[in-house]
Amino acid sequence: MVAVRPAQASDLPAISALDARLTGTCKPEYWRERLAPGLHFLVAETGKGAFAGFIAGEVRAWEFGQPPAGWVFAIQIDPKLRLKGAGSALFEALVARFKAEGVTRVRTLVDRKDHLILSFFRAQGMVAGPSLQLDKELP
Repeated sequence: MVAVRPAQASDLPAISALDARLTGTCKPEYWRERLAPGLHFLVAETGKGAFAGFIAGEVRAWEFGQPPAGWVFAIQIDPKLRLKGAGSALFEALVARFKAEGVTRVRTLVDRKDHLILSFFRAQGMVAGPSLQLDKELP
């Protein structure tokens, strides 16, 4: 059983530590900024109260003529707790918040080589969207 709730400042050490362990980059100030009003930042805990992971997103509007959409910009689950429903519970809770704001689409960006996260989002019903990311390396 997983409980989802809004992230609090007291969650930041666990959030930053999990992210640093999984990405190799420590960025506590970035996560502190995600607690800003208007952003959605949720955490999941196991039935025993252990930190299981987090998700963060926001509603963004009118980028390149697109209607408002909910954007997922981060999700991390403790590897020991994956496949136990925490990721799906977080995603569903975030989607409910997006719906409450009146949006009808959810979007995210993923690395096409990251099969783990691609599989997760596909399992949530997400498919390739109408936009194409363009990229340029700067010297």
